[in-house]
Amino acid sequence: MASPARVADEDRSKERCVLAAAATILLVAALSGCAAAGRGGFTPSEGTVQLGPRPFYLLDRLEAGPLRERLEACRQGPFRPSRFSIGHRGAPLQFPEHTRASYRAAAVLGAGKLECDVTFTRDRVLVCRHSQCDLATTTNLLSTPLADRCREPFEPAAGNRPASATCCTHDYAFEELTTLEARMDAANGSATRPEAFASSTPALRTDLYSTGERILSHAESIALADALGLDMTPELKTPKAEMPFEGDYTVAAFADQLVDEYRAAGIPASRVRMQTFDPDVIRHWLRTAPDYAANAVWLVAATPEHRALEAEALAALREEGFRTLAPPTSMLLDLDDEGRIVASAFAKRVKAAGLALVAWTLERSGRIRDGTIEGRRRDFYLDPVLPALSNDGDVYRVIHALHMEVGVEAIFSDWPAAVTFYANCMGLD
Repeated sequence: MASPARVADEDRSKERCVLAAAATILLVAALSGCAAAGRGGFTPSEGTVQLGPRPFYLLDRLEAGPLRERLEACRQGPFRPSRFSIGHRGAPLQFPEHTRASYRAAAVLGAGKLECDVTFTRDRVLVCRHSQCDLATTTNLLSTPLADRCREPFEPAAGNRPASATCCTHDYAFEELTTLEARMDAANGSATRPEAFASSTPALRTDLYSTGERILSHAESIALADALGLDMTPELKTPKAEMPFEGDYTVAAFADQLVDEYRAAGIPASRVRMQTFDPDVIRHWLRTAPDYAANAVWLVAATPEHRALEAEALAALREEGFRTLAPPTSMLLDLDDEGRIVASAFAKRVKAAGLALVAWTLERSGRIRDGTIEGRRRDFYLDPVLPALSNDGDVYRVIHALHMEVGVEAIFSDWPAAVTFYANCMGLD
């Protein structure tokens, strides 16, 4: 008869075998799903989403009332991806933006769409970068020999002058950019050494997952989103280079190249919502790629001119073929006389003109406390509703107002889990 210790060891060995077998089955299933995704036949389903603790942390802080009761009933799930939830540059609250890890995190958090902000390199490869000239703050470029080619070399802090550097994708070949390590977007204005410049990640974020990720091409982001079974919402960035670039690369050619990469990858127009802040680019797409342009989104900058757009101007946009506008949340929400969060007058005019709305960007501002964000009483994304917000749980009140009062089709978030949780609970696709 075996000793108790040996029996225990054998039991643990059997348990490890069972767990290993289970892990193998799950891995095979996951790889099979990804393979099917590459063929366009995979649809994300229940069990593929893991929201983590944050949505429930927020829920625990939401004030008692009908909204909390409704959300509490959904606490146990199940959860699935929702196109109402968009991964803004992936999941940059914790992962370096526009990286493979950031996109995969957004997928796990239930984002139904992934965003690639599209810029171009010296050899005209399209890459995912929020700005054409953000390499100094989003990568380790200043610590590499490539720093010698920065458009504005590193200048250390001196007196009242903060440290600065400007390094642009169009000054480097794509192969060179793939040697860089992605970092959380940050700039240390007090830096006196180049390697310290991008080492000031805000307290609301983390550097835990800034470990070796690299810049992705737009084509690579398409392949990844397709493998994950998710839709795509690329933004054609306004070029920082003088256009036409090198004499012959026009904005129109840049815009056409973006569309061509979806066609080449076999991605149907129904899965792509192209975005731009330039309405003339949408007009170009309407002429040259009407199938993809049908889903195009005009990103509306928060200018006095845009805030004042009246019914006639909005109707004219619809007549041209515009269908969706995406302003910041601060343009879509307001407070009524009783302090309730309601749709803004601008949002009501847009909806009355028959145009759809998308909102940006949640989970980007920081921690909410008694009408402040990180101690500030002003915030680009949450003005003018900030006075009505008490704590982080009020993120759900903002999401609810965007859905019920404004009627947005989707919400961008730096950490899509809360929007996914809400969307699942409300039955939003």
